Amino acid sequence: MISIDQLAYQSALRQNSAAGKMAYAWMTLVVCVAGRSLEVSAAAFVVNGFLVIRKGKISPLRYGKMLLVPLAFLILGTVAIIVNISEIPLDAFAIRLRGWYLTGSRAGVRKGLELCAVAMSAVSCLYFLALSTPVTDMLGVLRKIHLPSLLIELMLLIYRFIFVLLDTAERIMTAQKCRLGNRNLSTGIRSFGMMGSALFIRSVKRAGALYDSMEARCYDGEIRVLSRERPVRKKEILMIGAWEILLVFVTLWSIMK
Repeated sequence: MISIDQLAYQSALRQNSAAGKMAYAWMTLVVCVAGRSLEVSAAAFVVNGFLVIRKGKISPLRYGKMLLVPLAFLILGTVAIIVNISEIPLDAFAIRLRGWYLTGSRAGVRKGLELCAVAMSAVSCLYFLALSTPVTDMLGVLRKIHLPSLLIELMLLIYRFIFVLLDTAERIMTAQKCRLGNRNLSTGIRSFGMMGSALFIRSVKRAGALYDSMEARCYDGEIRVLSRERPVRKKEILMIGAWEILLVFVTLWSIMK
């Protein structure tokens, strides 16, 4: 089983309504991205972390490690916004380098921080949903809102195949390391190319085997998964509504100040 699926099934929030969790995550994400407010993004990030760790009983260490992956990409991306090379020093900071300045403006620093905050708050919304709601429950909600069945099936198959291919690639790379396939740069590049070709061949074979197994089980064009009915409670609706209204008010206040 995929580690994210394991955490989702083990989460203490697993028994809550999938529709309520999806509505909360989607609305919070939309408000954070549309508002682009540093205060709203920080509040959403903290609340999502509290829900995942304290309410969902997910290990803080595992959650922190998962957040480090998007954070690394964000840091590399925002450096280009914050740091400039110019002959004239700007008002935030300036480091002289042989007649040039490695410098940045206060507006650029704030814009970079807002970008990081908005992106991390959006990621925390998606992590909250992924770590508390199995994929089968999400697909059940999508069926209820009449999303096309073909799209739902593609989502399920693609989701499963991504992690199957990642597991296969990890096993191939482990085998290459055991045979000193990455002892230097040239050998590493050649090993990576061989891993890519082997992964492509195995993915085609697995896709064919998957289709044959589905046909053997009387596949008629629709994947049916059993799901338990968990209606949204009134308390959850009131809490989600109050939270989203609060975020909207804070967003409007940050825009008007």
